[in-house]
Amino acid sequence: MFATRFLSKTHFEDYKDYIENARPIVPEHFNFAYDVVDEIARETPEKPAIIWVDDSGNCKRFSFSDLSRMSNAVANYLTSRGLKRGDTVLLFLRRRWEYWVLMMAMHKTGVIPIPSTNQLKAEDIKYRIDTADARAIIAFDDGHVVTEIKNAIGDSNVLFITNDEVADSINTMPDTFERVPNENSDTMVIYFTSGTTDMPKMVAHNYTYPLGHINTAVFWQRLRDGDIHFTLSESGWAKCSWGKMYGQWLAGATVFIFDVAGIFTAHDLWHAMSEYGVTSFCAPPTVYKMLIHADASKYDLTKLVKADVAGEALNPEVYERFLAMTGIKLHEGFGQTETCVQLFTNEWIEPKPGSMGMPAAGWDIKLLDEDGRPVADGRVGEICISLENGRPVGLFQGYHKNEKLTNLAFRDGYYHTGDVAYRDADGYFWFVGRNDDLIKSSGYRISPFEVESVLLEHPAVREVAVTGIPDPSRGMAVKATIVLNKYFQGTDVLIRQLQDHVRNRTAAYKYPRVIEFVDSLPMTISGKIRRALIRTLDSAKSAIGLGKEDEK
Repeated sequence: MFATRFLSKTHFEDYKDYIENARPIVPEHFNFAYDVVDEIARETPEKPAIIWVDDSGNCKRFSFSDLSRMSNAVANYLTSRGLKRGDTVLLFLRRRWEYWVLMMAMHKTGVIPIPSTNQLKAEDIKYRIDTADARAIIAFDDGHVVTEIKNAIGDSNVLFITNDEVADSINTMPDTFERVPNENSDTMVIYFTSGTTDMPKMVAHNYTYPLGHINTAVFWQRLRDGDIHFTLSESGWAKCSWGKMYGQWLAGATVFIFDVAGIFTAHDLWHAMSEYGVTSFCAPPTVYKMLIHADASKYDLTKLVKADVAGEALNPEVYERFLAMTGIKLHEGFGQTETCVQLFTNEWIEPKPGSMGMPAAGWDIKLLDEDGRPVADGRVGEICISLENGRPVGLFQGYHKNEKLTNLAFRDGYYHTGDVAYRDADGYFWFVGRNDDLIKSSGYRISPFEVESVLLEHPAVREVAVTGIPDPSRGMAVKATIVLNKYFQGTDVLIRQLQDHVRNRTAAYKYPRVIEFVDSLPMTISGKIRRALIRTLDSAKSAIGLGKEDEK
């Protein structure tokens, strides 16, 4: 496992040993493409790096030697097109194999990639071009994105390159490339946040960022040499860096990539995992909700032994049903685009369904109240990262070209995540929500996730989003927006049943006084529930017609 070269200690007896002694060794002028990919290629050239499959059945396999050679050729091609160190380039490549080659080529040249999702429209793309001062765009034409890109570029001098041009350069350009020196503090990659509550921000990570993902892959996902790991994420999201590149290759695993053009089904995923011997899987809770509704018994999943979940808090009902189906205990992890994994269920502790687990080594996590004081166990506080002993490896540098937002996030000796949680008496952390998502009703602070978890236990509920709506006597009242399972109807009787279901399982003040039944929930393009949009829509209309309010 290549990661051991970058750890001060490589074997740990228990969580205490890990948290106290797992420290990354960060070389000067570290560059993942040269110092990991090229070095693995030199030592074990045939070691498998990528298995790429699309939904038409095409399959390509790449060794580290292939990846090293191809990224050198593409680095020469990018240089020939006038791209140089410090230039920013938007990538729209879905899950095309060229993305991984391009990322390594850009790391080698010092060109700064900005991975982007193909779901963006012209207005979104123009915002990113202008905000990032993008020098070029590289894209895979999936039928609409190139049209959107060209509309966004207009008559500007932004260079447009197709992935076919990149692929062709692999066979036409020299496959050696002289190392371009970099400092560890140089910007290596930029991600735009999903913009659930504000305009998307540019998160800048430096060249040490990949080493932060040793925690992600080695200690959270528990990957080792020979594993085939499948993280379900498009290349436009930071979760791709979390699960399909840096940490996995450091751990010695092969990255499995399922390039889906359309909407995938649970059976597509089960089949892919069975067909290619996937040993480790990671996806957001919405995907596990889909998987547990499908019959997996006809697939050979004997090689699948590890599964992890991140992106939003995991409902215990989903955990229990996936365990019953597969015998696998889901390990939850928490982090942000701005970080690597901060909290996770590690190999030394028993998972508690719905808990994020405990802090990752190197991340000094405090829960602070609104006055910046640590809260007691059981009390809700903002998740903050102490910087007293320096920044943990993997924490972002700041919001690119936005000093004001950077200073707001980094203040008083902490990085403020904006997420809130509580810690129980055993040291496990439990996600409550974004600061903006908390519902303050009659003096109580109510977590939407907690109410959602209870509602999901009811057989009628397929999906749910809990939000607060204005209430003249309580300040805010709890509202549940619900997608029903098949064969259930949104009647007054069902509303009462759901309200009683919550009242009987948790504190009475948490039950939803308003319930609305909908066909689907509004989601961000990264698959997260847009509670802020639900609140905005609710503020424009009265509770009448949204559901029945209980005056008890």
